[in-house]
Amino acid sequence: QVQVVESGGGLVQPGGSLRLSCVASGSISRINAMGWYRQAPGKQRELVAAITSGGSTNYADSVKGRFTISRDTAKNTVYLQMNSLKNEDTAVYYCNADIRTVVSANSYWGQGTQVTVSS
Repeated sequence: QVQVVESGGGLVQPGGSLRLSCVASGSISRINAMGWYRQAPGKQRELVAAITSGGSTNYADSVKGRFTISRDTAKNTVYLQMNSLKNEDTAVYYCNADIRTVVSANSYWGQGTQVTVSS
């Protein structure tokens, strides 16, 4: 069984920084793309940043230059460094991973971690 677990959310003032982590565990053969999504109250879930197994990255326009996604392949972990946070970054942040096991390939979601930007 595969699990994806996020950590690192919290309350931060505008202009501050947070680092989110996401670890995948279980009977994993390979992890392809990993990404971070967010969902603010009353809004649809949106892609924040994604990274392929080869290290190519993609960012939402709203976070370019402020957020950085990275991954540690050996640890099945993806990170999201968030700098210069704004009130509008407030949301539940979800990790997503495309994981192949011996028997299947699926997209897995974490339970989400709350990020609140407020003074």
